[in-house]
Amino acid sequence: MATRTKTILRLRVPLIVQIGSRSLRLEDVLSLVPGSIIELDKLSDDELLIAINNKLIGRGSPVKVGENFGIRVNTIDPPQERLLGVELHR
Repeated sequence: MATRTKTILRLRVPLIVQIGSRSLRLEDVLSLVPGSIIELDKLSDDELLIAINNKLIGRGSPVKVGENFGIRVNTIDPPQERLLGVELHR
């Protein structure tokens, strides 16, 4: 059983950081071009949502790490709840 647990804990899952959302008419989506700006429903200093497999597991703040962007975790669900976002496929 310990080997199976270790294998599961090494799985890679998609981590998604959502900066905001917006509904657009299909007409507007089709008119997007490079350089288009889409205004989102969040203020620039609002917390970002952290999700695993599209299940919200926490919130954080954007940070700059060298030349890259990152996220500082401000709140995070307990491990048992985070695991609910992991779907195992055979």
